[in-house]
Amino acid sequence: MGLFAWLAKQAPARKLAWDCATGNGQAATALAEHFSRVFATDASHEQIRHAARKENVTYRVEPAERSSLADRSVDLLMVAQAYHWLDHETFLAEAGRVIKPAGLLVIGSYQLLCVNDGVDQTVRRLWGQILDGWWPPERALVDSGLGGLSLPWPDIKAPSFEIAVHWRLTELLAYLGTWSAVQKYAQRNKTDPLELISTELESAWGDPERRRRISWPVSLRVCRKPG
Repeated sequence: MGLFAWLAKQAPARKLAWDCATGNGQAATALAEHFSRVFATDASHEQIRHAARKENVTYRVEPAERSSLADRSVDLLMVAQAYHWLDHETFLAEAGRVIKPAGLLVIGSYQLLCVNDGVDQTVRRLWGQILDGWWPPERALVDSGLGGLSLPWPDIKAPSFEIAVHWRLTELLAYLGTWSAVQKYAQRNKTDPLELISTELESAWGDPERRRRISWPVSLRVCRKPG
């Protein structure tokens, strides 16, 4: 069973899910396969403008800590790969307001990608050595696999999940280019840090047109509101 199907099965109903800090809408459209309606919010106008559209997904530009949702209206609230940016205390109070009794609060993130030994070693060098000092301090929560995260209600033990795609080398490089630390490094140093690993990465990948399976292990915390 996939991640979103499993989450839907744990929810008290499948009427309304809130994808908070939706970004490009990836989680929102996946939730839309299992819930009648999905309310997806982000503080960024640009993110909402470019988010993937689906008939039963409603997008709004709203802060995570203050939504327009009614009290006790949400069966499942999910924050995917963005919890570390939120004001935790204020957001958790908002979650307590909008989630139904027995509803779920889901905090998800994904870890460093896996391809093969050579590619993985090169990507880890980029992440942990070249970009050391360029990651925002909030990122530590993601890198710890959400370890030490304090949530207000009892946890539900979740199975292990992963995100997987089949990409060419150019697609992997494009993804690495979206890393905030890569962009900060490039802006400050006037050079692309990906150039420092390009030869090594090409050697580890092989034929750049070959599609390789890339996976990200998912870190997941799920808790249920008493009800």
